[in-house]
Amino acid sequence: MFAMRWWLSAGLLGVAALAAGTAHAQLFGDDEARKAILELRERVEANRRQTDAQLQRLSADFSRVNEETATPTRRALLDLGNRIEALKQDMARLTGQSEQLARDVSDMQRQQKDVLTAFDERLRKLEPTKVTVDGQEFQVVPDERQIYEQAMDAFRKSQFEAAANGFSQLLRGHAQSGYVPSAWFWLGNAQYALGKYKEAMDAYRKLMTVAPDHMRVPEARLALANCQLELKDAKGARKTLEDLVKASPQTEAAATAKDRLNRMR
Repeated sequence: MFAMRWWLSAGLLGVAALAAGTAHAQLFGDDEARKAILELRERVEANRRQTDAQLQRLSADFSRVNEETATPTRRALLDLGNRIEALKQDMARLTGQSEQLARDVSDMQRQQKDVLTAFDERLRKLEPTKVTVDGQEFQVVPDERQIYEQAMDAFRKSQFEAAANGFSQLLRGHAQSGYVPSAWFWLGNAQYALGKYKEAMDAYRKLMTVAPDHMRVPEARLALANCQLELKDAKGARKTLEDLVKASPQTEAAATAKDRLNRMR
C-alpha cells in the first residue's frame, strides 16, 4: 500500500511538472498568452496541493484502519479504492485541460506570428527608400519606385507607348516625387519616339520649368530642337540650339548643337 501511495504521489507531481513545463515552454511576450500560462500554472499548483492533502487523509485513514484491525475491512478498502480512482480521474481531467490550453497558446502564437508577418510586409510596402537618379538623391516609396522602374524598363525595350503611360502615371500620382524631372525627360523621349512631337516639346519644356538646373536640361533642349525641326520650324530650332550653347557651353549637348548650327547656315 505504501508503494501504491508513493507511485500515485509521484505521478501527480510528474503531471503537474509536465503541465507547468509545457506552459513555460510556450511563454512569450503576448499578454493574453502570458495570462493563460499563469492561470494554468496556478490551477496545476492548486490541484497538486489538493491532491497532497487527499493523499495525506488517505494515508491517515489507512493507518487508522491498520490500528483498529490487523486485516483492513472490505468496506474501508473499497472506499479507499474509490477515492484513489476519483483522484486518477481528476488527474486525467487536469492533464487534458493543460494539454488543450498548451495547444490553444501554440495556436495563438502561430496566429500572432502570421499577423506580425503580414503587418511587417505592409510596412515594407510603405517604407521609403533612398535612390539616386540623374545625380539626384531622394527618398521614394516602393509604389512610385516601381512605376518609374517599370516605365524605364518599357522604354529600354522600345515599348514607347507603355513607357509614356508609365511616366504619365507617375507624374499624375506623385507630383512631388524626386523622380519628376527625370520622368518629364523620359516622357518627352517616349513621345518623340512615337512621333508625338508637340507632346514631346511640352514635356521637355516642363522639365526646364520645374528643374532648370537638372542635368538632363541640356539634352532636353537638344531634343526640343529636334522636335522643332521635325515640325519644320527651323527658326525655332536655331533659337533653341543657340540658347543651349549659351546656357550650357561645356556639355556634350552644346557641342552637338554647335555642329547642327554650322550645318544649318
